[in-house]
Amino acid sequence: QVQLVESGGGLVQAGGSLRLSCAASGRTFSGYVMGWFRQAPGKEREFVANINWNAGSTTYAGSVKGRFTISRDNAKNTVHLQMNSLKPEDTAVYYCAAGRIGLQYEYWGQGTQVTVSS
Repeated sequence: QVQLVESGGGLVQAGGSLRLSCAASGRTFSGYVMGWFRQAPGKEREFVANINWNAGSTTYAGSVKGRFTISRDNAKNTVHLQMNSLKPEDTAVYYCAAGRIGLQYEYWGQGTQVTVSS
């Protein structure tokens, strides 16, 4: 059974940093893309960043590029999202997801709350 468990969310002041982690288990993720999404109250879920599990290549949403960094630790089956220079508009529930390259994300975590105060 595949599990994605997020951690590291919390309350931080604008300009601060947080590091989210996603512990993945239940299968090998070779050939997968691991992604981070977020959903703010009253808004649609939106893409934040993803990383190719094998190649390590990354993609970012324009709103977070230059502030957020996604990385993976293959040995620990963990994906991280380092978030710097946080803004109030980054406030959302952040979700980890996994999907085969070129296909829709098929596995999702339960989310972790990030709140940025002004």
